[in-house]
Amino acid sequence: MRKNSLWVAGLAIFLSVNAWAAGGVADYAREKKWADEVVPGLVVGDAVYLETPRGHHKFLTLFTEAGGTDKAAIVVHGLGIHPDWGMIGVLRTELADRGFTTLSIQMPILAADARGDQYPPTFPEAAERIGEAVAFLKAKGYKQIAIVSHSMGARMSSVYLTGQPDPAVKAWASLGIPAGDYQAVKLPILDLYGDNDLPPVLTHAGKRKQSFVTADSRQVKIARADHFFNGREAEMVAAVAEFLKATLK
Repeated sequence: MRKNSLWVAGLAIFLSVNAWAAGGVADYAREKKWADEVVPGLVVGDAVYLETPRGHHKFLTLFTEAGGTDKAAIVVHGLGIHPDWGMIGVLRTELADRGFTTLSIQMPILAADARGDQYPPTFPEAAERIGEAVAFLKAKGYKQIAIVSHSMGARMSSVYLTGQPDPAVKAWASLGIPAGDYQAVKLPILDLYGDNDLPPVLTHAGKRKQSFVTADSRQVKIARADHFFNGREAEMVAAVAEFLKATLK
């Protein structure tokens, strides 16, 4: 019996390790390293930790208030990074300057060398984190909420939005989403991408545009912009802000 027990225990460990390697479990240690780097250098906004109901994992968010508004945007980063990285930091701070409170949230990440196709097992937890972000903003009095998400973060956001999104969520700015369509999302959508974007983003652009459900949806292509809008951040922020002003009323 003892040999059988040891064999079962060994098999469980083997399977759990391989599940992590295959992308089944978020790398919380790597999340903590990001938080330890980001929080001490934070200049704009406040670090707030929220907790998922399943697993009770605390995750970092960056809360940047804009005075005198009930409108807010949840900013969702892409693969393997953090809520103040590059273009995400630009979005969370400059949208606040334009009158929208922002909450930029840490999404589940895997090892640095993990591929995009290893991330789908993390999507349920990602959707939970977005749900917690919505609840946090509602408790603060925000009644008009948008999701602004990039790349892998847009795929994660799609899982939340095609489930049972909170009615306070009124719009979605989807930046550089690499595939798919929007037929199951019953909200105004901004599909924003660059004309030098990744091949999957460009290949599926027509399909995404044709799948819009609401009349307030729009597709915008930014000239000379790559997947991360390097050098075109001003145009990126302007397009998102204009969309939010039109849809959060």
